[in-house]
Amino acid sequence: MYFMGIVIPMAVVTGFWALVGILGPFVVRRGPNQGIIRTMIVMTAVCCWAFWILVYLHQLNPLIGPQIPDID
Repeated sequence: MYFMGIVIPMAVVTGFWALVGILGPFVVRRGPNQGIIRTMIVMTAVCCWAFWILVYLHQLNPLIGPQIPDID
């Protein structure tokens, strides 16, 4: 059950950014900066996905856990 709690959000977010990166360049109008705009859309999708996946995976296994004070 825990495994599905990890896989479903990863699949949904990865699918969303894949759609943005694949379909986004097709909505750009023709013009002198068409190639640059297409590149920006794809790179935005890649960077947003990479940032999200790194933050999400870091939260699964944090390096520093909560500090519980000793009560003596």
